[in-house]
Amino acid sequence: MTKPGIDFPGVGAGLVILRDDGKVLLCRRMKAPEAGFWSIVGGKVDLMELSADAARREAEEESGLRIGKVEFLCAAEEITEADRQHWISMIYVTRDFIGEPTLMEPDKLSEIGWFDPKNPPRPLSAFCVKALAQLANQR
Repeated sequence: MTKPGIDFPGVGAGLVILRDDGKVLLCRRMKAPEAGFWSIVGGKVDLMELSADAARREAEEESGLRIGKVEFLCAAEEITEADRQHWISMIYVTRDFIGEPTLMEPDKLSEIGWFDPKNPPRPLSAFCVKALAQLANQR
């Protein structure tokens, strides 16, 4: 059985969730690629699923939030030699959500919380670095 990101480039979707005070929701990954790194919520795009829908679905699965409208932020590609993985990700942004984040997938994520995008926890995943830089350029 072949696996996306390992046997061929995987397609992912991420979501930058912003609170009204400007803080961004980040989670600490427990699995490769970039285990132990802080990242935006997200995951792989399923066959026949729009990337915007995947970003919303993954965010809801990981955080327990109810996500409304999302807007395209940027695309990013990352080859992680240490993990031998290759991902292309469509990254979206939203301020449209309901609820308080809860760690919904403790087998995949060890922590979740709100952080100042100008002073985030370290280390940051490559996709998170790209997303926060793009966000800063838009402000």
